[in-house]
Amino acid sequence: MKEKSYLPGTHPDLPPPTSEVGVVGWARKNLFATPADTIFTLLAFYVLYSIVPGFMQWAFIDAVYVAENREACWKMMETPGGAACWAFTSIRLNQLLYGFYPETEVWRINLSFILLFVALAPVLIDRLPFRKQFFIFTGLYPFVAGWLIFGWFALPPVASQDIGGLALTLIIGITGIAFSLPLGILLALGRTSNLPVIKILSVLFIEFIRGVPLIALLFIASTMLNYFMPPGTTFDLLVRVLIMVTLFASAYMAEVIRGGIAGIPKGQIEAASAAGLSYWKTMYLIVMPQVLKISIPGIVNTFIGLFKDTTLVLIIGMFDLLGMGKAALTNLNWAGLHREMYLFVAVVFFFCCYGMSLYSGYLERKLDTENKFQKK
Repeated sequence: MKEKSYLPGTHPDLPPPTSEVGVVGWARKNLFATPADTIFTLLAFYVLYSIVPGFMQWAFIDAVYVAENREACWKMMETPGGAACWAFTSIRLNQLLYGFYPETEVWRINLSFILLFVALAPVLIDRLPFRKQFFIFTGLYPFVAGWLIFGWFALPPVASQDIGGLALTLIIGITGIAFSLPLGILLALGRTSNLPVIKILSVLFIEFIRGVPLIALLFIASTMLNYFMPPGTTFDLLVRVLIMVTLFASAYMAEVIRGGIAGIPKGQIEAASAAGLSYWKTMYLIVMPQVLKISIPGIVNTFIGLFKDTTLVLIIGMFDLLGMGKAALTNLNWAGLHREMYLFVAVVFFFCCYGMSLYSGYLERKLDTENKFQKK
């Protein structure tokens, strides 16, 4: 059959080779592109083959999910302790999630975290209907959540020491993340300010906080902070911890933001000044949008580090997720199940931190205007 002839430049595009698209194409590009890539890929497959089947057998296939105690759990196994005993986490799940919060009132914590997603919606979704109205609720959310969790009025009050487990981890982590970013921006602007007093105070604060371990600051919050208050003034321990964690994270956030400010060409600021824009309008309209865009990896890295550092509150007697798990193991009925407990805590922290990392990647791709322009 005679092949159809085409004028120069009019031949239709041919489909790409099957070896360059789909799963095969992805594997060739990402796993077997070079001899070194091939060696490392095969080595990784071997390591996974050596570890994953045994882990799946221990963690899921031979695991026991329902038992009254560790001894009953081990009796159901061919070899005592030869598989995971998830009965521990299922029986202790309420404490791992809420600590000693009254069981009849846990709906308040659940509702507060459901409302958190409502408060975050206008921040995360650009095209949300009635977005401006939702921002009003976002500003009011800290007071609503505090009222629900602690019961300031109209609800039965709950002491802060009764809050523990994952709820305490999220309260400390979310509060630190939410308030450290704006405070870090102000500190970064203060450190780059031309006003000597503001610059010196910002530098002293940042360098002091960065030079002191968080553990030391938590000890200060738990034992010494009340000594600096007027006589008769007391602060709840959780409030003191929230303040110290926020200040600690804001100092590191300030340096991330300052690095982004240093990456903005000075010509833009000079042009804005020549156009008659004030300092604050220049920062708000020109500098900070670019700074936040290029600082996304550093900002999220600080958030993730802060979220993991919440486990340090165990040292001052507060039982977060990790602390509550370790406390539950002191019960003789469940002693010896450290692997299950640490694995459960690790999985929870992984999903929380990985979720922040995924959203960070989404923001970077969304705001990457240079690559979008090049593709067009």
